[in-house]
Amino acid sequence: MLTARSLFQEILGNDEAYRLFCSIAAAGAAQGGWENGRIAALVPESRRHLAPKIARHGADEDKHGRILNGLLRRRGLEPCTVPAETDYTLILERRGIGLPHAKLRADEPLTERDIIAHLAHSRVTEQRASDRMDTLTRHFGDHPEIGAAVRAIRADEANHLAYCHEELLRLAAAGHGRVIHDLLRRSALAEIAVHRDVGLAVMSRMARVLRWPAAKSAALTAGIHALYAYERLGGWRRMVTLRMPEHRDALGGPATPAPEPV
Repeated sequence: MLTARSLFQEILGNDEAYRLFCSIAAAGAAQGGWENGRIAALVPESRRHLAPKIARHGADEDKHGRILNGLLRRRGLEPCTVPAETDYTLILERRGIGLPHAKLRADEPLTERDIIAHLAHSRVTEQRASDRMDTLTRHFGDHPEIGAAVRAIRADEANHLAYCHEELLRLAAAGHGRVIHDLLRRSALAEIAVHRDVGLAVMSRMARVLRWPAAKSAALTAGIHALYAYERLGGWRRMVTLRMPEHRDALGGPATPAPEPV
């Protein structure tokens, strides 16, 4: 039976598949760390109070990259080059979601709308990350090799999502509600298509590495398309609703350290 647990168990049990999985995730974390670091440096004066939280978000993402690369080192593996078609964060940037890298590489202060766009983009992508880590924690939170890493990343992703909800609600109360709504909708509809395309690309790579039979690959392809259809028909709305989180000021302090290797 095909389940999330059985599929990841296969990846975990094969060094080449595991190397690809961790490398893709680590590259995405590194990209997120760089983006948040640059945004924190360029926050406009009107939103300078957000700079430490954005910087903390970036530090967390950098930490996730170190954790994932540490998992590879524990097996004696090195990160591999990430195939372009599996680079989720880069593809989103090329689709115009989030802030363009040309703007982040410049030394001009960002605008208030730029910060709103960044938070809307983050609210959508952090929902995906949080959902993924919830699944991994449910199945592998107690795993002797990866459990501590999974739990640490999951806790951070929950904090990132709470922070996005809280700050966007504050901005909506300050009169930016319509802009936030439009940016969230646009980001979510783009993200679900990118998630589908990247999922198909990763699945194709894993199929070759793990030598899946054609029937298994076809079933997984159908599942990815079915998820996209569900999200396109209305599932995307879970990525754009805003609720004040129970955990307020989730990024109000320093980044927590990575778990010690065992």
